[in-house]
Amino acid sequence: MNNTKEVQVKLMKGLLDLIVLQFLSNQPMHGYQIITRIRKTFGVYFGPSTIYPLLSALEKSGYVKSEWDMNNERPRKVYRLTTEGRNLLNFTEDSLNFICRKI
Repeated sequence: MNNTKEVQVKLMKGLLDLIVLQFLSNQPMHGYQIITRIRKTFGVYFGPSTIYPLLSALEKSGYVKSEWDMNNERPRKVYRLTTEGRNLLNFTEDSLNFICRKI
């Protein structure tokens, strides 16, 4: 892994909750969809052992809500952004933009 990729992965780890909230602001998703979308968008793999505990923590904090989708062959837990999650996403995006302007 080169230094550029290492820096990108390190930044993504720090912003992973923001990335997940942003994805969920566009549409409800299940965990595997989030994992796949991160990989396709950023070329970085964060596995189930990273994503599912993060989703659980976001749900406990009230930023996302989950429901079981039973319409498929296999039941899937689908996550959607709550009003509190949207507020956090907006605040965090504003804060990140402020920081980026200052550096």
